Amino acid sequence: MAKTALSVAIVDDDPSVLKALARLLRTRAFVPKTYLSGPQFLASLADGAPDCLIVDLQMPEMTALDLQHDLARKGVKIPTIIITAYDEAGMRERCQSAGAIAYLSKPVQAARLFAAIATAQQN
Repeated sequence: MAKTALSVAIVDDDPSVLKALARLLRTRAFVPKTYLSGPQFLASLADGAPDCLIVDLQMPEMTALDLQHDLARKGVKIPTIIITAYDEAGMRERCQSAGAIAYLSKPVQAARLFAAIATAQQN
């Protein structure tokens, strides 16, 4: 029986980042779905949760931490990878204690992203 491709949601307020990450994921046969905001992603959960979530830390409507807390409150468990262009002191620890499986700096290195997704597959 064939294995279904892993679905990966990408949430970032920068359309160019969404496009680049989606292209990168398709090179490894992942199925990316892109969202410009946390609320837009949350609305999509009615159609089912992705296997993995990649989310930008700093977004105007809802930060990645806000999104993680909202998902936890709703009892939705999705392996989450946080990406950021602004690595603040202590933020990695805050994200990981909120449940993130990885915290990566932009520009995201493909090898690190694929390693984080592999970890997500194990969760």
